[in-house]
Amino acid sequence: MSVTRRSFLKKATLTATAVGFPMIIPRHVLGGTGYTPPSEKVLLGMVGVGGQGRHNTNEFLKLKDAQIVAIADPAEYWDLNAFYYKSEAGRGPVSQLISDHYRRDYPNYKVGVYADFHDMLEQQPEIDGIVCSTPDHTHAYVVSHAMKAGKHVYCEKPLTHNLWENSYIRKLSAETGLATQMGNYGHSTEGMRRTVELLRAGVIGEVKEAHSWCHSTRWNKGLIGFPTTSTKLPAGFDWDMWLGPSESIPYHEYFSPVTWRDFWRFGTGALGDFGCHDMDAAVWAFNLKEPDLVQVYPGGILEWDHDWQVTPNSELGVFDFSAKGDQQALKLNWYSGNIRPPHHPLLPDDFRLTNRGILFEGSEGIIHANGSGGAPRVFPRELRADARKVEKSLSRSQGHFEDWIIAIKGGPEASGNFEYSTRLTEIVLTGVLSVQLNGEKISWGPHFKGMEPAGVELVDGRRIHWDLRQLKTQGREGMDQLIKQTVRPGWEFA
Repeated sequence: MSVTRRSFLKKATLTATAVGFPMIIPRHVLGGTGYTPPSEKVLLGMVGVGGQGRHNTNEFLKLKDAQIVAIADPAEYWDLNAFYYKSEAGRGPVSQLISDHYRRDYPNYKVGVYADFHDMLEQQPEIDGIVCSTPDHTHAYVVSHAMKAGKHVYCEKPLTHNLWENSYIRKLSAETGLATQMGNYGHSTEGMRRTVELLRAGVIGEVKEAHSWCHSTRWNKGLIGFPTTSTKLPAGFDWDMWLGPSESIPYHEYFSPVTWRDFWRFGTGALGDFGCHDMDAAVWAFNLKEPDLVQVYPGGILEWDHDWQVTPNSELGVFDFSAKGDQQALKLNWYSGNIRPPHHPLLPDDFRLTNRGILFEGSEGIIHANGSGGAPRVFPRELRADARKVEKSLSRSQGHFEDWIIAIKGGPEASGNFEYSTRLTEIVLTGVLSVQLNGEKISWGPHFKGMEPAGVELVDGRRIHWDLRQLKTQGREGMDQLIKQTVRPGWEFA
């Protein structure tokens, strides 16, 4: 590690007891086998320790070359047992989780705990990297502040909440050169790599169409509009900090702890939530960058008030890519909610699609894989002998979380770094924009190499032309707010 870091550790060793700094000097400083020297540990700050934040905390606690020294979250406590996460989260439970883990070796270990991540960055400058597991609408805000402070960043998917933020983070990442990774963990699986290798090797022939789907729907299925009332604020919850750069509004229980995904103001619907997971193999295998046309319809439109505020219960759409440069032609279909692709004739009659997955149709056969990097299954079975002969051409992952730590320590870039992840996120968020506009077509114009903020312009009727060089839109009231949300005063980050 750097000389500055080593100097800090030495100074901290001498002064920790006197000033009560939350770093406890571990016993392995004195020597011993089976330990990673302190100078080789990557010190982490966790920003957002709700359901996904607690999960990410557990994953980083498994790594011997990383150490969590601080957490920041607006909430003191959340009971998530009624949700997917089946746990308790927030500053209280997660700080206890971390302390219990490290006190097995360091009896007096204390982790820094903050409601405001700005305070964490200011008061614990020894932090090497931050892990952002906040709601979608604060991803870009947290990431930009951390990177400007010189911190390496791991951020949950989608990388940003809107297209303008994605373009901004792409530029900032390129300028800083820091180690980055997006939280689409399936990208690092053996299944994902094998799927990409088989597709590139042509095991199922020429692939012209793919289908990706997830079962996700709105949490509150009876919701028909944005809440117009307020409910009691939970104890120990800094609502203003949770809102971040978003417009200041009264608290309502529909907004937290997980159900914020039901609202465009905070989330990105099922496509934004799962597209970076389940469309990843297609984007990676065929070097997808610039769709010629994107059109994604919201499902159940008659059942809800489409006012650009509430996400739909299902989605159905298509991303059309033509061959250009190293991008191969592909028609990529998307389904969410209770919608699934039609049963392919090469699948066994009793084959049932899982809740999430992707299926590639080739001229000679098909490949099916479960969501988030599941192992590829080739049909018909006669092609499997050829599949086994395909050599490994992609570098193997040491683990999605470990890859980022290795990159921080000077190793190779993580494969889900922001250069790749902003490309994947941009494709997904273009589909999200089409959903928000009730299934309007979005066609892409020239793709410029510069990092200019993005914009769209109506070309004809229900078609939107996408050009990275544009800043303004024409003919569509309210579209600017979907591409680049207004940031409230005092929360600017660009």
